[in-house]
Amino acid sequence: MNQVISHDIILVQGQVINELPQDLYIPPDALRIFLETFQGPLDLLLYLIRKQNLDILDIPIKPITIQYMQYVELMQELHLELAGEYLVMAAMLAEIKSRLLLPKPESLDEEGVADPRAELIRRLQLYECYKKAAEDLRGLKQVDRDVFLAHAIPPDMQREIALPDVKMQELLTAFAEVMTRAKLFADHKIEKQQLSIRERMLIIMEKIQSSEFTAFGALFTVEEGRMGVVVTL
Repeated sequence: MNQVISHDIILVQGQVINELPQDLYIPPDALRIFLETFQGPLDLLLYLIRKQNLDILDIPIKPITIQYMQYVELMQELHLELAGEYLVMAAMLAEIKSRLLLPKPESLDEEGVADPRAELIRRLQLYECYKKAAEDLRGLKQVDRDVFLAHAIPPDMQREIALPDVKMQELLTAFAEVMTRAKLFADHKIEKQQLSIRERMLIIMEKIQSSEFTAFGALFTVEEGRMGVVVTL
């Protein structure tokens, strides 16, 4: 059992439980439900980092590893089902911790040595982005949770149309007005008159020859209008 970090002593079935974050202290009956809120080892690591306001780009591996292992041991002691990925992360943290403790070769400068924490930092940053996106999605309204589709069928309403109270004489008067207006908009067709100059010349010659005197006005007819005047002249 690791050393107790907080000053609170937690007893489960008469045994002392070490290294449980002070703000995580809840009744033992509800502890299983709380632990299940972590979605995996990355979620647990991110919680430990954010709880202590640590810089994710400069993770202190030693204290974080100790807290992580104490939490894993606590879950094992409480007989909680522990996913294998928690143990894989524990092994990864132990490897990073040991690599940081190894002396650096003198032939390599600080810039030439890769940071053993780089891959872990990358995975934590990526997980935090996905977690933030998931929280944003959960904040949106969902069908059948926040919004419900309406399935109501409108009643079959048959409305009776009330006929206006109109007398027969009023209908006849209105019909007569409509027919009068229709005549005003009727098409007016103009038929083209077919007048021949040659025929008019023959008619004029016959009138002159048949009579000793022919009045000039007798050469024109009112029915032919202007067209007759033009042809005659």
